[in-house]
Amino acid sequence: MSEEVVARPSNFIRQIIDKDLQQGVHQGIQTRFPPEPNGFLHIGHAKSICLNFGIAQDYQGKCNLRFDDTNPEKEDIDYVNAIMQDVSWLGFDWDGEVRYSSNYFEQLHDYAVELIEQGLAYVDFSDQDTMREMRGTLTKPGTNSPYRDTAITKNIALFAKMRAGEFAQGECCLRAKIDMSSSFMCMRDPVLYRVRFAHHHQTGDAWCIYPMYDFTHCISDAIENITHSLCTLEFQDNRRLYDWVIEHISIDVTPRQYEFSRLNLEYTVLSKRMLIALVTDKHVAGWDDPRMPTVAGLRRRGYTPASIREFCARIGVTKMDNLVEMSMLESCIRDDLNVNAPRAMAVLDPIKLVIENYPEGQVETLHAPNHPNDESMGTREVPFTREIYIEADDFKETANKKFKRLVLDKEVRLRNAYVVKATRFEQDAQGNVTTVYCTYDPDTLGNDPADGRKVKGVIHWVSAEQGVPAEIRLYDRLFSVPNPAGEEDYLASINPDSCVIKHGFVEPSLAHSQVGSGIQFERTGYFCRDSDDQTLTFNRTVGLRDTWAG
Repeated sequence: MSEEVVARPSNFIRQIIDKDLQQGVHQGIQTRFPPEPNGFLHIGHAKSICLNFGIAQDYQGKCNLRFDDTNPEKEDIDYVNAIMQDVSWLGFDWDGEVRYSSNYFEQLHDYAVELIEQGLAYVDFSDQDTMREMRGTLTKPGTNSPYRDTAITKNIALFAKMRAGEFAQGECCLRAKIDMSSSFMCMRDPVLYRVRFAHHHQTGDAWCIYPMYDFTHCISDAIENITHSLCTLEFQDNRRLYDWVIEHISIDVTPRQYEFSRLNLEYTVLSKRMLIALVTDKHVAGWDDPRMPTVAGLRRRGYTPASIREFCARIGVTKMDNLVEMSMLESCIRDDLNVNAPRAMAVLDPIKLVIENYPEGQVETLHAPNHPNDESMGTREVPFTREIYIEADDFKETANKKFKRLVLDKEVRLRNAYVVKATRFEQDAQGNVTTVYCTYDPDTLGNDPADGRKVKGVIHWVSAEQGVPAEIRLYDRLFSVPNPAGEEDYLASINPDSCVIKHGFVEPSLAHSQVGSGIQFERTGYFCRDSDDQTLTFNRTVGLRDTWAG
């Protein structure tokens, strides 16, 4: 195993693990991924998934999937199912059964009673505003609650009444008794339990008191024998409370928490609050909208598990906060699809090209490679007819030499087909070209013109008779500024062109394409078949090149 560890890219967490194993602190590695089921996972969670599950894999350890389900008012079983799907889709298997913090509610309750019995917790009837005022500020110490010195026996009885549902929601809470003058706000008698009359997706109505995250998480880690509890930097101060709870309850395992920087990605937001607002206020079409940075959204847009894992590997694990360029994520999917995506032709803004010297009614079957650099991917049949569709911007009446497409009285090659020469065209009342007429050279299928004519341009096309109508959604970055979370109103910076819908035509071979599989529309970009289409619909994953650069 030591040779494997040396060969892997290292980071400060792996260095800690290597040292722990070498010194015999741990005999094996146990990690966990503990999402709260109050929304869909996003690309930042993918970083944590790759870290926790990746470490477990590399060190022949185990990784648990545990839902931090202590807030039933915001949680839903649909989120639970979506999260499990996302973890599996990314290519990871959790150890044993899925775990829930709610599995440990009885043990958590008993540990809370232990703290009360030691005089380290008390029931507080102060309202929220009073508690907030008593808490103090970063520069002003807090003040003790008038309930802080309630007798232990009375606190035990009051906590029992809380559990029995004898107090109204919000009437009281259980607080730890630590230090109201601590320089760390999380240590100023934090709340451990609150009353909530809410149906829980796992425990139903069995409980009306629910533990807080900081109390639950460390005990859950200890129960599951987690060796390295990995979380993001916003929990760095909370590590003191994590250690305090473990130190003052009768549990033998002492897990350790380590913090790393969370992912911040350009041109999107990763705040759960902001993402929920995008969904609930219908700025997007749901959690799996292809513009969303959720794993489900990325999947629907055509991102692959391998591309996301590669992205997480490239950005690495540090304690430094930074804003990662969106182009890095897009580069990962381009690199993947450039190698693995078959090619096909699609026309997004069609105008008709009529080949006047081609026989009417004839359908010729051409064969085109599925990948220009990988013969093992085979070929596909492409029907060729007298009338075809080409892109509107692939024709100009006149153009300079830099324009390598179809120009009146000049030649261009149709991709995988013949050389054609434009002879005339028709326009509509607004002056838009609707039809171009041309002739073709029948000897140029797979050959250069016999007389040595140089044809430099190549354009794609789709048979007008055999092509299949399709809706093509040109997805782009959801926001028009690199750091929308830093704007006064992040919703005001939503990119109005983040989804442009085209109605075009695709090769008939794409009519039965697999949902979610990547395809390169030649000369256009990478696309995938949409998962929720009433008609044939393709989502743009990413363009062939970065159009935002510079």
